[in-house]
Amino acid sequence: MAFSDLLEEVGGFGRYQWLHVTLISLPGLMMASQNLLNNFVSGIPAHHCSLPANQSLLNLSLYTQVTTDSFCLSQRSSFVKPQWHLLTTNSSANISELQTEGCVDGWTFDQSEFISTTVSEWGLVCSLRPLKQMIQTIYMGGVLTGAIIYGSLSDRFGRRIVLIWSYLQIGVLGCSSVLSSSFSVYCIFRFLNGMAVSGVILNGFSLKVEWIPTKTRTVVGTLSSFFFTFGQMILAGLAYWLKDWRMLQLSVSAPHFLFFAYSWWYSESARWLVVNRRSEDALKSLHRVARINGKPEVINKLTVEVTSFIKYLKTHLIADCDHTCNALIVLEFTCEPVYRFSTSFAYYGLAMDLQKFGVSIYLMQVIFGAVDIPAKLLALGLLSYLGRRVSQVSCLFLSAVIIFANIFVPPDMQTLRTTLACLGKAFTSASFTTVYLYTGELYPTVIRQTGMGFVSTMSRLGSMAAPAVLILDEVWPALPSIVYGGAAVLASGFACFLPETLNIPLPDTVEDVEEKW
Repeated sequence: MAFSDLLEEVGGFGRYQWLHVTLISLPGLMMASQNLLNNFVSGIPAHHCSLPANQSLLNLSLYTQVTTDSFCLSQRSSFVKPQWHLLTTNSSANISELQTEGCVDGWTFDQSEFISTTVSEWGLVCSLRPLKQMIQTIYMGGVLTGAIIYGSLSDRFGRRIVLIWSYLQIGVLGCSSVLSSSFSVYCIFRFLNGMAVSGVILNGFSLKVEWIPTKTRTVVGTLSSFFFTFGQMILAGLAYWLKDWRMLQLSVSAPHFLFFAYSWWYSESARWLVVNRRSEDALKSLHRVARINGKPEVINKLTVEVTSFIKYLKTHLIADCDHTCNALIVLEFTCEPVYRFSTSFAYYGLAMDLQKFGVSIYLMQVIFGAVDIPAKLLALGLLSYLGRRVSQVSCLFLSAVIIFANIFVPPDMQTLRTTLACLGKAFTSASFTTVYLYTGELYPTVIRQTGMGFVSTMSRLGSMAAPAVLILDEVWPALPSIVYGGAAVLASGFACFLPETLNIPLPDTVEDVEEKW
């Protein structure tokens, strides 16, 4: 007997599963905010050099606002001395020949788009501009670290307790970060916040999918990812409404106290409990689910079936000692990390630089969120009929084609460039939807969180590297797109080597993996 048969005995996808999936998916509304928060808390407002203390505001046009992109490596400068002769309308002076200096008196930031950001508060412009992307890189470093730590802890102590702790960690540290007095302190909070985000994503997914019957796994897994999509649009609305980075940080962190409060209702994964030989706890969880699903008559029958399943596992877990390094597991631990790295690299490369499109950053965030809706519906159709592998390869390759095509569109055709960027984002988003479902299905229960933690680590390395590549546009504007597109092609190639998992029950042991694939 397989564990999927036990799930059917207690009601299949019944009342408990509906509540369980919905409650675990709700934090996805805030996960999008956490991952893409840097677009707004570190937005770059329009700015110019501040006037010296002895200059009046009337001299602003004479003394400042000399944009020196053509001769000062995109920094902003001011004239060393006031150029009064520029007041005359018929002045023919060549501004590029006048002596300028850096903004020695700091900068004045426009507050029409952002009231306050980390950039305006700590002056992260000119030579300090790379620090803006460093915030996101440090955050993704925390997500990477969390994948390693919380992935292994989950396989050892269970999905539920690690998930509950992660909610609390985000709530406490996210709200505390609004008190940051310096750039360094804020980065520390973001790193620790990223660790907890990884704990929520990994354990939330596993706890959800391990209670879902095989036949509904594709539909439920894809539809629950829409919470992340709607979260992107919620982020845009909150950012437009608040426009202050501290208030925005608080608004996306405080809801996790609510998630922490109701997460105690979750039942631990009975599949994990059985595999770890905690049969009594597994029976309690299954009995509880059966009662909620209106199947109290199967409670006595479950005891016999769970005992039979444990005997099956004991035989196979012993065999696992000799099969842990079988060829398929090695293949999964080599191919999947590479394509997870490349997929995440391409996705965040498109999603983390919204200001380059020349359109309102709030509108672009809504558009980028909205294109996920048809993309994920497309992914649902592909996953249901063509399978995981074909869907993954197709979405990655099409996103690469669109990214490369955008290189050849002239900069003045901004509408077409934005449209192609949205299509590229849509296909990478469909790929991300596939990848989370696919990864959970590939690894057996005994090492599922360890495996997911490992490949998630590679994924976060990709998301950490993505913002750094954006700096290459100063060398050649097309270079970031070439790198992102190349990564998507690489990912599609490695995905071809992974086994298909459509309509196959989740494996519980390494030997199950060998038998099924």
